[in-house]
Amino acid sequence: MRVFYRLFAVLAFIVFSSLANADEKVIKIGAMVYEDVQAISLISKHFLEQENYKVEVVNFSETGIAYSALARGDVDLLVSMINYVAYDYWTKNKQRLEKVSVVSHGLLQGIAVPDYMAINSVEELNTVKDQTGGKVIGIEPGSGLMREVGDAVKTYGLQYDVVDGSTAAMAAQLQSALERKQPIAVALWKPSWMAERYNVKSLEDPKHVFAPPQTYYWIAKKGFSAGNPGLREAVASIYVPIDDITRMTGAVKGGATMEQAVDTWWKDNQPLAGKWAQMSSK
Repeated sequence: MRVFYRLFAVLAFIVFSSLANADEKVIKIGAMVYEDVQAISLISKHFLEQENYKVEVVNFSETGIAYSALARGDVDLLVSMINYVAYDYWTKNKQRLEKVSVVSHGLLQGIAVPDYMAINSVEELNTVKDQTGGKVIGIEPGSGLMREVGDAVKTYGLQYDVVDGSTAAMAAQLQSALERKQPIAVALWKPSWMAERYNVKSLEDPKHVFAPPQTYYWIAKKGFSAGNPGLREAVASIYVPIDDITRMTGAVKGGATMEQAVDTWWKDNQPLAGKWAQMSSK
């Protein structure tokens, strides 16, 4: 009998240890280093931890590396704009991946000018060519936004040069022009701290050269939803408004860390997080 009890105790220990180890599984969220994706990922970490999941955010500087890690199962989830910004990566890997849910919507890219300029459409840029110096001040070469700006120059027959550079350099030129009330045309996107801080307007695009508003998706390795139904419901409950993301990126530019900006958002939006919890528990 003593042997039986000892065997039972050993088996019970093994079972409970296995359950404990299962509970300790860390959910790994892959996140690109872009501020909008960082905001979404860190808010999601807050919520999932509230729902008693252990969560780690794994940062990636290159989209291709992030997709490869997701397809291998090195991370469990990734926020990505698969319809346009990351379309090529999604198409290449989609047989191994799945869409889980929408987590935000409204990324816009285009050409912007200060709101004191009289024009409202890309078609009108040639009328202010002499004022702007015939230049669209751009960001890093090779980005989707810069590709679209180049397409717009051709499609609209703009007598403009597109100036490659960096986001920081473009922001500095935009700020300088605004301070002096001078005309300028820049490549800009929303959500961006510049859209929050500066009085600028995105020019209308009647020929639809620029992509329509983009959606942020949770994507995962194929089989994720079927294998993790509870976690899938929790993740699918999360939705972060695009204007909130813009305000958080503005707070970061104002000197806060992204973690501080997200913490402030989390404290101010407990009613919304409570609704997510209600939805995930159904």
